[in-house]
Amino acid sequence: MSSIKVMIVDDSALLHQVLTEQPAAGGIEITGVAADLPRVGDALQAQWPDVIVLQLGLTGLDGLALLRQILAERPTPIVVTAPPTEAGVELALDALSAGAVCAVTRPTGVPCETPADLSDDLLHAVRAASHAQVVPPGGEPILPRHLAVGTPGTGYPPVVAIGASAGGARALETVLRALPADSPGVVAVVHMPEGFTAAYARLLTPLCQVEVREARHGDRVVPGRVLLAPGGAHMLLKRSGTQYVVDIIDGPPVSRRRPSVDVLFRSVARFAGKDALGIIMTGMGSDGVRGLKDMHDAGAGTIAQDEASCVGYDMPGEAVRMGAVSRVLPLQAIPDAIMGRLGPEPEAG
Repeated sequence: MSSIKVMIVDDSALLHQVLTEQPAAGGIEITGVAADLPRVGDALQAQWPDVIVLQLGLTGLDGLALLRQILAERPTPIVVTAPPTEAGVELALDALSAGAVCAVTRPTGVPCETPADLSDDLLHAVRAASHAQVVPPGGEPILPRHLAVGTPGTGYPPVVAIGASAGGARALETVLRALPADSPGVVAVVHMPEGFTAAYARLLTPLCQVEVREARHGDRVVPGRVLLAPGGAHMLLKRSGTQYVVDIIDGPPVSRRRPSVDVLFRSVARFAGKDALGIIMTGMGSDGVRGLKDMHDAGAGTIAQDEASCVGYDMPGEAVRMGAVSRVLPLQAIPDAIMGRLGPEPEAG
């Protein structure tokens, strides 16, 4: 198996240590390290990498401008790192919106030795990014004229559950911006570091007709509201009388993730059953696949984002292979599916 060629845009030895000196870093080859624009250009000319790790907030280097320039010239998976400060989170969210595959929080004020949590997160992000399909800005697939879709239900589902990982911030933004204010209540897990989801919700709120917020324990799931699982905690759907509410709980990672899509989907299968719609979107790994199968077996409608519009197709692709999916749709078709505006699937001839 060939190694993953990685270029690091960073002004310290920390990321280089993580990607070369950890026991789990086998199969990763560093092709260049740079901290200013001329050296970045030289390194890219010498050997174009499979993945770029870009530290945001470097002095004298506009990381967002560099990211956009690289994606315009040669779409390449980019993992960004940022401190868990308000400014760092805002920068990382801008980078995700601009096309970065994923973001990793980078501790501030750490000594030279490698923090274990950064090691795990960064190594996982680089390996996932190496398989990502990067769509150039403005190059999103166009919605096909004819769609093969399943038979819609008789009304709006009481709750829509969405799970996404690599590329998910951008994909979920696309879906939520297209939903009207009277859309069904949405509960969603997007794999983001702790502290990112609240800022992501604030970023989306003025762009959407629906209300987007980081979920709090006991929040009600109501029409026109989107609840995002907070980074670092699991979110479950529960019943409270005739209402749906969410529980926010601690606990070990599930499918290597916290929050986990599997945790959310399994709770939706249990408490909402056939009255729910489950959507698994772009992402690497398998989180959410088993949970979506539980929803499917409980009678819920289930949708997978199609490969052409995904950054990473592991999650939706594995769900399709497992028989957990009733419809496969391009990203741009998912809002209409949520609102029940898609026609029935043509009968097989």
